[in-house]
Amino acid sequence: MNQINLIFQSQTCFFKTGESKALSFRLQALNNLKLAIKKHENTILSAIRQDLNKSEFEGFLTEIGILYEEIDFVKKRLKQWMKPKRVKTAITHLGSKSVIYPEPYGVTLIIAPWNYPFQLAIAPLIGAIAAGNTAIIKPSELTPHTSAVLTQLIEETFDSDYIATIEGDAKTSQALLKQPFDYIFFTGSTPVGKIVMEQAAKHLTPVTLELGGKSPAIVHEDANLKLAAKRIAWGKFTNAGQTCVAPDYIYVHENIKVAFLQELQQAITDSYGEQPLDNPDFPKIVNDNHFNRLHQLLDNGNLIYGGKSDLEKCKIEPTILTDIDWETPVMKEEIFGPILPIMTYCQLPTVITALSGQPKPLALYLFTENKQIEQQVVDHIPFGGGCINDTMYHLATPHLPFGGVGHSGTGSYHGKASFDTFSHYKSILKQTTKFDLPLRYPGSEKRFKLIKKFFK
Repeated sequence: MNQINLIFQSQTCFFKTGESKALSFRLQALNNLKLAIKKHENTILSAIRQDLNKSEFEGFLTEIGILYEEIDFVKKRLKQWMKPKRVKTAITHLGSKSVIYPEPYGVTLIIAPWNYPFQLAIAPLIGAIAAGNTAIIKPSELTPHTSAVLTQLIEETFDSDYIATIEGDAKTSQALLKQPFDYIFFTGSTPVGKIVMEQAAKHLTPVTLELGGKSPAIVHEDANLKLAAKRIAWGKFTNAGQTCVAPDYIYVHENIKVAFLQELQQAITDSYGEQPLDNPDFPKIVNDNHFNRLHQLLDNGNLIYGGKSDLEKCKIEPTILTDIDWETPVMKEEIFGPILPIMTYCQLPTVITALSGQPKPLALYLFTENKQIEQQVVDHIPFGGGCINDTMYHLATPHLPFGGVGHSGTGSYHGKASFDTFSHYKSILKQTTKFDLPLRYPGSEKRFKLIKKFFK
């Protein structure tokens, strides 16, 4: 692991030169990054196709297009974000000024997942660059073609003492975590996130953890059923369900269950055809281990749609399960695949109570036309973020911070939130020398009485 030590030390030395802190340097780096992505766009899409069988449309929409928008958004606003911010000063500090300075942490580590192997490596990198840091990216070994393209792109675009990638398996990640990074950004599962946090604690390194969890979709009885079914099917089966914010399961009102399930099945057929396993653009499960894990869940409850699989293609078709409750095995873990359990309810408070007793999910999706129902859910169920009458779209806007809470993560990013995440905000009090208030100094009973009176 000598390579890790050398790159970490070279980035430490480079950061101390202060070059990465200049606005012009940051903007040029962001511009170079966008140009590099454009140059390698076809190669990136081809690699993603090889690793996950994503179509060119899905690959561009979910892995590349969102990055172009993010880079442009950040570049337009970076100068303003970098400015020191003058804030009010308490009356007790008469004569002084208070200023907050954003500054980069230093050498950062970005550990990327396999499900969106390009986008989820580059999106946090945009924040690291914008805030003035250096960065080491650890791509996922489960998507080797994308990892190789990512490494090539970074090596062609940046010096390794500024931005670098280090490929490898879990042992490589463990070796990286032994280094005293100034900040760690991890995207992945909750169990691995706990390991990352534990290792970071040894160096008191701050972390952002973008994890997952069982994100629910609630379909109330007044919902637009056709749109709800279409948008849930899209959110669930994009990337074959291998999305951290995919609807993990549905709570549907008992009165509309039959009609909704009919619309849901039609929406799946419209998107993926009668034989999804033969659809050349339907994504595959990342590897045999994940395929076998998912395959064991297919016999849970009552299978009413889908259920077919092909180990050779590593594909499982969109599947709907009913007669599910919280004790069913499929509800004991994040599914992360194209299997959609359905549960029903009669009264919304029942759903609120049930979900409030579960680990806080990364996302929640509510379908209703009732503002009061909307407010009840938002006010009483904790979750990272989500949508009303849609799924997943909230993560695609740079105006909204994206992140989890509790078991689904800590910290957030996208847009200004990415700059904030990779910045330390340094508070400075500028005191006057034109006069000196004597009240704070000891030695006078009268001053002490005045101070006590003032603070009361």
